[in-house]
Amino acid sequence: MGLFRRGPRRDGDDVPRDEEFAFFSVGEAARFRGQVREAFAEQGLEVTVYSDVVTDSSGRQFGLGNLAAVCHNDDRGPRVWPEVVRGHVATVLRTMDAPSALDTLPPEQIRAQLYPRVIGSDGLDPQTFGYARHLAPGLCEVLALDLPESVMMLTDEALEPLGRIEELRERAMANLRGLPVEGHEVVDDAGGMRFDVVVGDSFYTASRVLALDTLAHQVTGQHITADGALVALPFRHQVAFHVIRDAGIIPSLNGMAAFAASGYADTPGAITPYVYWWRGGTFTQLSDRTEDGEGLRIVVDGDFQDLLERLIGRGPGAD
Repeated sequence: MGLFRRGPRRDGDDVPRDEEFAFFSVGEAARFRGQVREAFAEQGLEVTVYSDVVTDSSGRQFGLGNLAAVCHNDDRGPRVWPEVVRGHVATVLRTMDAPSALDTLPPEQIRAQLYPRVIGSDGLDPQTFGYARHLAPGLCEVLALDLPESVMMLTDEALEPLGRIEELRERAMANLRGLPVEGHEVVDDAGGMRFDVVVGDSFYTASRVLALDTLAHQVTGQHITADGALVALPFRHQVAFHVIRDAGIIPSLNGMAAFAASGYADTPGAITPYVYWWRGGTFTQLSDRTEDGEGLRIVVDGDFQDLLERLIGRGPGAD
């Protein structure tokens, strides 16, 4: 899995863009939606296709955002979209039509497959997910059940028979810490920028930020100090971090801000385009969009400003 995605050669930016999925041209979007309709028809289900969702005769809705992003990011290009769409539709329908895992799995197996999942909180129903932990504006943590072909985010109602939320989260965190590191790369340059990136096919790769102290020691052999770390989790299969030690924080923050925004754009499983200051599990947002939405800016509060001044005064590599 690459760090900086390269899009396949398709219609250029000079071709009119689709209103819902701007990474598609109008023609590409029409082809994509047509393939979605065909894939459902092959499964014996007639659907009505809208710009970002399809519905069947019983009123069930199937969102198209993640699937569109998967097709867009597939380096093989439009020739494989029919195969990708058919596979996705078959999996979704198989999952929806199967008995609920909450009814068929014993409680201990459910706990063994329980993980915390960090997601964007936009659209999350607070009445259904009242237990969700809010990590930062627009960012929250829920519990999810890992299944062979899907991930089930668990509601208050689903968790109630399983025990106390605190105990369930402890078990989920233990499961998260037990995951193997699938891939680790370092991004650096001569200007002092340096950060680590952990990537993986697991849907909980980005969620490993919740156990960052463990993860950082696993991949760097170092412990995070009281100064904390910079973190970015642009989408579910990637988490980046920079352990704060010296004035290298400044080029690293700028590099991570661009990295997070790029990784978030048009990506399946997108979480957040921003960089955060992580201290003992507390998240403080450090990057944001400019007012016109066209660029990035760094947002510094009093505590972080004090940290920068102290580190700059200390100089690179000082104890």
